[in-house]
Amino acid sequence: MQLHITHETCYDYAPAVDIAQHMAYLQPLNTATQQLLNHSLYISPEPAQQTATLDVYGNTRQFFSLQVAHTQLKVVAHSLVSTQAPQPWENAVPWEQVREHFRYCAKNPFDAAAEFVFTSPYVPRHAEFAAYARPSFASDVPLHQAARDLMQRIHSDFTYESHSTEVNTPALEALAQRKGVCQDFAHIMIACLRAYGLPARYVSGYLLTQPPPGQPRLVGSDASHAWISVYLPYGVDGLLGGRWCDFDPTNNRDGWGSPGEDYVTLAIGRDYADVSPVRGVIHGGAHHRLKVAVTVEPTDTEEWTGQSQSQSQSQSQSQSQGQGQGQGQGQGQSQNPHPAQSQSQTQSNGDNATL
Repeated sequence: MQLHITHETCYDYAPAVDIAQHMAYLQPLNTATQQLLNHSLYISPEPAQQTATLDVYGNTRQFFSLQVAHTQLKVVAHSLVSTQAPQPWENAVPWEQVREHFRYCAKNPFDAAAEFVFTSPYVPRHAEFAAYARPSFASDVPLHQAARDLMQRIHSDFTYESHSTEVNTPALEALAQRKGVCQDFAHIMIACLRAYGLPARYVSGYLLTQPPPGQPRLVGSDASHAWISVYLPYGVDGLLGGRWCDFDPTNNRDGWGSPGEDYVTLAIGRDYADVSPVRGVIHGGAHHRLKVAVTVEPTDTEEWTGQSQSQSQSQSQSQSQGQGQGQGQGQGQSQNPHPAQSQSQTQSNGDNATL
């Protein structure tokens, strides 16, 4: 199917921001299950400098610099993506053998997926994650089967609750309270897999949702989404490479390269910190208000009728300099915790935790 995505981010500042530098991850990837047909990025005010480069994980990142005073920043990304359903593929390699493949041993061949075995800013190592995951990792169980069981348990044991967490809520806290949003569930599942020495990565993207029966699709009422990928080697020794299988604990769906054709992959990383849609540093703008609106709509003649758990969102937030706040439901913002030391502020717009 073909999906058109509009992702709009708007900051209103008071007083004006003097100068700013931002980084955006808003261009969908080309993968085995999706093809980017068209993409455009509108930024106002017009940047003094703008470049697009690939990061270490193959994501396209847009850097832009604003050198004029401004009271509003608007970033609008339009993307047209062609997606397809993931193909079935079984993998029977036991999870213990995958763990051994990624265990460090001098002179062993390097596997790039090993980078996703270690801790990262939002995914620490803790015994509680291993304890929660333990029932899914019986002896000699294929990793594919164990990961699916873990996904199903998170889907069953945790309650999706908007506003129950913030964008910077630790995964361990979300694990303890057994509720959160998709960003929390993704971080928890990644932490559980890495606790057993298994490579898992964070995926940000979009999910096509359906309006209530008889209601029109509302512009700006969708939201971005988050799920995970697990690396499965082709063979026991892993020397022939492997494939990434995607798991969405929020909606209890999985598939090779994507959980389904109604998903769009935006970026991949170790955790949310690597792929936040918009981040930056500003000088000025002591107070600001953020609004994010996302629209995902099919362009095919027949609309998608698949079912999934979903939440809609378009919200705004007000924050003061020196305070770190965020909604795990969608938008999040972190700022310099020491405003007396500098007028510069660091921003992270985390709008990929809504579904």
